[in-house]
Amino acid sequence: MDIPAISDQLSPAPQAFPDCCLGLSSTLIAHLASRLPPRPQFTLSVGCGSGLLEALLAHRHPEVPIRGIEVASSVNRYIAEPDLDVVGGTWDLHASAPHAGAWMFVYPREPKLIAKYIESYGDQGAVETILWLGPRADWADYEPCFRHSSFSDVTLPDEVGLMPFEMLAIMKRRTV
Repeated sequence: MDIPAISDQLSPAPQAFPDCCLGLSSTLIAHLASRLPPRPQFTLSVGCGSGLLEALLAHRHPEVPIRGIEVASSVNRYIAEPDLDVVGGTWDLHASAPHAGAWMFVYPREPKLIAKYIESYGDQGAVETILWLGPRADWADYEPCFRHSSFSDVTLPDEVGLMPFEMLAIMKRRTV
C-alpha cells in the first residue's frame, strides 16, 4: 500500500498498522509536525524501522523534513532513498546528528544509545528538541538519559493521538 492510501486511512483515534510499532493517528501526525522544525532544519529519526511514521509526516507536512537512520536499508519500506541513511550497527552514531534541529526516537531498544547521542552531540550543533515515543512502562528506563543532560526541560503532553499505553516525551534544550 502506498503512503497516500495509508494516509487516507488515518483517523483522529490511534490505530495499529502492521509496519509500525507505534499506534498512528492524524492527531499524532499533526502534533508531531507542530513540534518538529521546518525547513531549512531537519529532524533525524534514529532507528526509523520501516519508515512509515516518517513517510506519513513527510506526506502530510512536507515543510517538516525528516531523515531516517537505520542499521540496514532493507528494513525501510516507505522513506525515499535520499532521506534514509544507514549506520554500521546498533551503537553507531550518525554524523549528521549535530546538524539536525531535532532527534526522534520511536520505540528505541536501549537507553544507552540515546545517552550516547546526547553525550556525543548534545552540547554542540543545532539540535534543540528530542522526541521520545514509546510505551509508558518504558519511560522510567529512559528518563534518566535526559535528567542531567542539557535536555532536562521535559514535557509529557496528553491527548496527542497515541494508544493508551503509549506516550510522547518532548525534551527541549535547557536554557541558561
